[in-house]
Formats: sequence, structure tokens, C-alpha cells
Amino acid sequence: MTVNLTDADSVLSASARIVGLDAAGADLIRDGSNAMYRLPGGVVARIGRPGSRDTARREVLVSQWLIESGLPVVQALPDLPQPAMVNDRPVTWWALLPPHRPATPAELGAVLRTFHALPVPKVPNLPAHDPFANLDPRIADASGLDDGDRAWLRGHLSQLRQRYQHLTVNGPDRVIHGDAWQGNIAVPDSGPPILLDLEMVSLGRREWDLIQLAVDYTDFARITTDDYRSFVAAYGGYDVTTVPSYRTLADIQELRWVCFALSKSDARPEAADQARHRIACIRGDLPRPWSWAAI
Repeated sequence: MTVNLTDADSVLSASARIVGLDAAGADLIRDGSNAMYRLPGGVVARIGRPGSRDTARREVLVSQWLIESGLPVVQALPDLPQPAMVNDRPVTWWALLPPHRPATPAELGAVLRTFHALPVPKVPNLPAHDPFANLDPRIADASGLDDGDRAWLRGHLSQLRQRYQHLTVNGPDRVIHGDAWQGNIAVPDSGPPILLDLEMVSLGRREWDLIQLAVDYTDFARITTDDYRSFVAAYGGYDVTTVPSYRTLADIQELRWVCFALSKSDARPEAADQARHRIACIRGDLPRPWSWAAI
């Protein structure tokens, strides 16, 4: 079956027919790295990027493993083919969450403390975390970049790779979420917080799951000192902002956010504007704390 790979609506319709679901009236939940739709009957479809079949399969296995481990997590539907493939794009099927809100910093810290204590599973076979994944092509392929910004970003990325190679490793790699922020923890009206978005679960430094909230505090002033302290306390007292590797890890995370904006800039003018603003910030043209709009 051939559909327009850039048209998520077409991929959704085709994949729903494959598994016998009705996608009529589906609502778009999010158009990020993956497109997510809410279907009738409490089903959520997650449409992956071309070539991400193995990642989609692993997400389903990670969900099953976490359920068996007793950690509340978004649940892949067991009675549907996982994933359904439309050309080279995987579509996975998930149970709709109950009404919920994002986690507080303390709730995020508590979930990560439990998550990081899990033993490394035999199944699924988790990959090593790569903090530089997809950055080269996003810089190379961004059509709206002027030559000066593109050259600077390439040089900045090269410098960060060198800095990262010389960091001291603090303890063994462990299971990490890879995109741990408050929006990836759903707190329902009743019941425990639920972990979401399992695409980047991998083996790596636990600091990667602490860095996003830390830079929200140090570089963006998005959370208060009390909220950050509550996050550190709930995690067990480890404050990533105090370790020598912090600035390098923070700079890598912020470059990732810049490159995400670049990846959306061709289709969305507001993303292009935001990408230019973010580049000006990390180049040092604007002082911290920065203000970056969500995309």
C-alpha cells in the first residue's frame, strides 16, 4: 500500500484499515518527532518516522517490561499488530490515558528515582544512549539556515563531541528514559503517575534524565528554587547542577532543542522563527535566562 509518507493523516487511515480500526473522526494530539492521534474507542495511534520500525517494536516491548516491573506506564494494546507498517512508517497502538496533568518537579524526581533503580532487562535489548543522535542531519537539512549559522552549529556540535569524550563517567550505565520532562509523566486525577513516551529508553548516564529540569532552572528560570530543590530531594539528593559535567551536558541538551526547532522549520513559520531565536541564544547573543516558546 502506497501513501504520501509526509502525510500523517494518510498513514493513519491506511494503518487503521490494516488492523481493522475506524480512524474516522480521529483527533491530532501532537505533531512532534512522532505524530499521535486519538481514535474512537479509547485508542491512540503513534506514527513513527520512516525507518523507525525497530524503535517502534522496542517501545512496545519496553511498555510490557515496565508493566511486569510494576511501574505505571502507558500501555501498548496487546490485541493489535505492533507495529502496523505503511510503507516504511510504523504505527503503534496504545490505550488512551485517563484525564491527567503534567508532573510537578517533585513527582518527576520520584518517578525517575524508581525508574533508575530498575535492573537492566534481558528483553528488550536496549541500545546505548546517543546524545548526538540526529543532530548532524538536522543541521545539514535545515533549508532556512544561513551559511554562517550552519557553519557555527557544525563547529559547536564538533566541540561538544570533543568535550563529551573527555567527561568523567560517574558509575555504570543504567536504564534511562532519554526524554524525561514533566510532560512525559501523566498524573491522573486518581492513581499514581504514569510514564509516557518510551522511544528513547536506553542505557546511559542517569544525568540525561535529570538535565532537562536542571536547565529549566539554571538557564531558563522556568521553575523556582523551591521547585528545583523538591525535584532533587525526591530523586534522593543528587543535584546534577553540581557535577563537573553539567555545563557540557546542558549545552548538548540545548543544542538538541535548537535542532528540533530546525526540523520543524520548513513546515511551520513559527518554528523557523523560534530556531533563529534559539541559535542566537546559544551563540551568546542573548543573555540567560532565556525564553524559548514551545513548538
